[in-house]
Amino acid sequence: MMSCDPKSFQQAMDILNAPLTNDEIARGLKKALDLGVGESVDFLSATDGYYQSAYKILLPAEARSVTNKLKFIPGFEDIEEVLVQKINRAAEDAAGKAGPIFLSAIQGISFGDAMNILMGNNNAATQYLHQGTYSQLYNEFDPVIGNSMSKFNVEGYWANAVNTYNKIPLVDDVNPDLSDHITNAALKGMFSLIEVKELGIRTDISQRSTALLQKVFAKQDGK
Repeated sequence: MMSCDPKSFQQAMDILNAPLTNDEIARGLKKALDLGVGESVDFLSATDGYYQSAYKILLPAEARSVTNKLKFIPGFEDIEEVLVQKINRAAEDAAGKAGPIFLSAIQGISFGDAMNILMGNNNAATQYLHQGTYSQLYNEFDPVIGNSMSKFNVEGYWANAVNTYNKIPLVDDVNPDLSDHITNAALKGMFSLIEVKELGIRTDISQRSTALLQKVFAKQDGK
């Protein structure tokens, strides 16, 4: 049987039981968010990631007022489903390009209050990210959504629908901003899924895939 050097064993135990530093907590939380973002981006950017999931983007109420009337006009019978599919395809395409935007935001976060986040609610890190970066993320993500809308001809299809609707007698002219709606809905879905991933790491030890995550989140287990 291989003998164990008592001194080496004690050194290993000292490292394992060493108090958490603020730097370790910050790195652990950022790692958890990195994983959450990466897995969320992979899921939502896949075909049907939005369209056939709990994060499916529906039309805003004003747009549904258009589709509800147009579905009785020849050529527009399936307008709502066609449009919903197009906007979700645009969101899926944009999600694939969102990873670097989110990861850059995470790296820029200062976890001066890292311990409070670690010991906070099960979605504390996601909420911190949301509150501190949503405006920046929206500004960077919106043009990505715009490009994806063009790719899937959302704007052209919608413009044709609106022009037809506005010719109907006795209706008020409308032109809802689909880009803003899709951007906000896509980000909402992204943050919701990141929150699910954070909850998994906080409550399921098997999801703590690195020694750092195991050490950092063991601290919150004992709170």
